[in-house]
Amino acid sequence: MHSNEDSETRNQMSADSGIGERTYLIGEVAKMIGSKVRTIRYYDEIGLVKPTSHTEGGHRLYTGEDTWRLELTSTLRYLDFSIEEISKLLSGVLSVDKALDWQIESLSIQVSALTNMISILQQAKQQQGDSMRHLYDFVQAKASNVEKRNQFIAEKVVATGLFDEVPSEWQDPMLHYFNKYIVNQEKTTAQQIAAWNELQEIINDTQFIQDVKNTNFSYFTKELQPRYDAATWIKKLDHIYARLTQALEAKKSADSPEVQAIIEETVSLYAITEQTIYNADFLKAFFEHAEQTRSPLIERINRLCAIMSPQLNLLSEGNHVFFENLQRKLNS
Repeated sequence: MHSNEDSETRNQMSADSGIGERTYLIGEVAKMIGSKVRTIRYYDEIGLVKPTSHTEGGHRLYTGEDTWRLELTSTLRYLDFSIEEISKLLSGVLSVDKALDWQIESLSIQVSALTNMISILQQAKQQQGDSMRHLYDFVQAKASNVEKRNQFIAEKVVATGLFDEVPSEWQDPMLHYFNKYIVNQEKTTAQQIAAWNELQEIINDTQFIQDVKNTNFSYFTKELQPRYDAATWIKKLDHIYARLTQALEAKKSADSPEVQAIIEETVSLYAITEQTIYNADFLKAFFEHAEQTRSPLIERINRLCAIMSPQLNLLSEGNHVFFENLQRKLNS
């Protein structure tokens, strides 16, 4: 059955913005790009790709540019890009190179997970007797539980002297979110196990350890001298990130009053006095220090963590907004 939009004739189609550009009805666009009308309508409803105009009867009209954006969206969905990632790409918030890097990383983790699962199935099949019991044993052997992950991180911190210059009460806060969402994750999927395996490889890389040391943890506790004790500081940071997550989910822009207030409150956590967040020298020093946490290996770790945990993915988005606003304050 054809929709009312499909049944309109070509004679009912209008030019876009009075410049004579050809427009297409939603049914025509669907046929042109090999998609479904309801899919294109959905992209309009969520604000991903909206039609340039409508007929007098209220039917959607798409230009050639609109059609291209829809075709690109279909291609990106085929490549397993999320709606959120596509939205950022189309709006220019996310660069093409960065998006491709992220997707390659995500898909490589999926490939590793699938390879791991195939290996487990093949091993179980080769066993004599109770294949299901062997299947369970192989999965448990491959899995990395909380105890194993905690032991690995603890040994790595000691072996590398990662926090030697950090006061003991501040060492746990340095790994707060990593421990909360990655190390202490109770249940893991095959994809998360694959991500964790790669995480271990990077953490074992001496260059990564050097990158982390270059971020100079002692700068935070010795030079910035936060006004709160470690336990209070973490509680306040948790509350701030919860608010920032809500703002991001509500599609609040980086320059909205809500986000601006959150950013200022975040920076104030690192300052001795409330007035420090308006001090250009402090902001410059803080930004330069924060930039050191963005080496390629550290960024890769962040992406793997985002794959392992939706919460850390939102925190990553929040940090991106944070850096944007900090840069804006410096330039203002």
